Amino acid sequence: MKIRRLLIANRGEIARRIMRTAHRMGIETVAVYSEADAQALHVREATRAHALGGHASADSYLRIDKLLAAARATGADAVHPGYGFLSENADFAQAAGDAGLLWIGPGPDAIRALGNKSRAKDPAAARGIPCLPGYRGEDQSEERLLAAAEAIGFPLMVKAAAGGGGRGMRLVTEPDRLPAALRTARSEAEAAFGAGELLLERALLRPRHIEIRCSPTRTAAAFTGRARMLGAAPAPEDHRGSAQPRHRCRAAQPDGPAAVDLARAAGYSGAGTVEFPVEDGAFYLMEMNTRLQVEHPVTEMVTGHDLVEWQLRIARGERLPCRQGEIGFNGHAIEVRLCAEDEHFTPRTGRVARFLRPPSGEAGGAGTLRFDHAIREGLDVTPHYDSMLGKLIAWAPTRAQAIDDLATALDRLQVLGLPTNRRLLAACLRHHAVHRRPCAGAFPGVPRRRPAANAGARGAVGGAGGGPVRAAAAGRGAGARVAVRASAAGAPPRHLARRAGA
Repeated sequence: MKIRRLLIANRGEIARRIMRTAHRMGIETVAVYSEADAQALHVREATRAHALGGHASADSYLRIDKLLAAARATGADAVHPGYGFLSENADFAQAAGDAGLLWIGPGPDAIRALGNKSRAKDPAAARGIPCLPGYRGEDQSEERLLAAAEAIGFPLMVKAAAGGGGRGMRLVTEPDRLPAALRTARSEAEAAFGAGELLLERALLRPRHIEIRCSPTRTAAAFTGRARMLGAAPAPEDHRGSAQPRHRCRAAQPDGPAAVDLARAAGYSGAGTVEFPVEDGAFYLMEMNTRLQVEHPVTEMVTGHDLVEWQLRIARGERLPCRQGEIGFNGHAIEVRLCAEDEHFTPRTGRVARFLRPPSGEAGGAGTLRFDHAIREGLDVTPHYDSMLGKLIAWAPTRAQAIDDLATALDRLQVLGLPTNRRLLAACLRHHAVHRRPCAGAFPGVPRRRPAANAGARGAVGGAGGGPVRAAAAGRGAGARVAVRASAAGAPPRHLARRAGA
């Protein structure tokens, strides 16, 4: 099936990133935009653009009717949802298909089965995949959640059942902080994903995090760090010199049976990521992201494969461009999320007065830098969307060089006019705990974030980076295979761990 014109139902850096691949493949693109994004770079760079109206995401990027109207008005024949917003919304996938549009992603039935964190546990449990103790019931009253929390015990995680990116997620260590955490998590989830359903799970405080990327007929694995502000592929070896936990749990064995089993159980087709926290040699299903992952660049840089191109080829019914055995991992890639935040990790707004990006392409030695962003001078960063401005990624033959190159690039980056976490990211990269590889639990010497109960709800997912993001796959057909090439990176600084889950 040919794709002539692709509507990208997203904004910011992820919209621009999808456009780059689509244009290279000869596909025209359609940008959609709210009133707040009328001058955004993704609008300027698309083949066509269509106004959705409104400022808040609930009035624009979360409106299925407006997105379908935009597709009709611009003659689009396919829709890519990006990540965040409606990317894991089965109703949107269904409506797009019913409207005759090719959906770039798994079908609505698979999204319903796996895209909701609560419902995904059912097929997992049926296949014998371990899940953390918790509550995922239909009764969402505060009284029921408080009673369930008492049975689970503390510390525990409050999570939005829909979406990802750490939105609607709170770590709660004491019972008296739970009511406020429930309220802020629900409000944040409703603003970001249009759904306030919550689940509770026992919290793991010193986990390592495995992510297995999936696509339809074969599977490869790549892993990033647990923090959504800093990720790496392949994961570092532990202090004993073994690739941990690659040889220690069924989630990451060479045939990746847990991820494959889960995808097969739902009849999954298309790109996705299965996530497993690992602690003390035991692994548990966290979730499956039925979309492109925010951290997909680190996988692309160590494998040399364009995952957006794979998504488009899969949707067109084409064969993937390589066999499982041809997927290899070369060098090391590190990614950080640049956010408009103050020293208390509170999202900030303002106008970008000056923007000077570090040189892309060649870095020090044989390294390479990549900057996925939607920043320009004069950009107004509004309160309507996520605070992420972009993602800076460094590749080098060695992990140490990739870390050094990325820290140097952050030093050279200038975004003036509003606070950012640029200096914090550079300091974290230079910390001995990162170079020691891997680190787990609290990050020494760095202040922790304010208690979650006091944190206000973040803006709707999307950011200047496009949305609230974590080679190839299992699913339909016999012979789905997995090649695990790396193990999970260490747990992040505690104050960065708030972004875990997407």
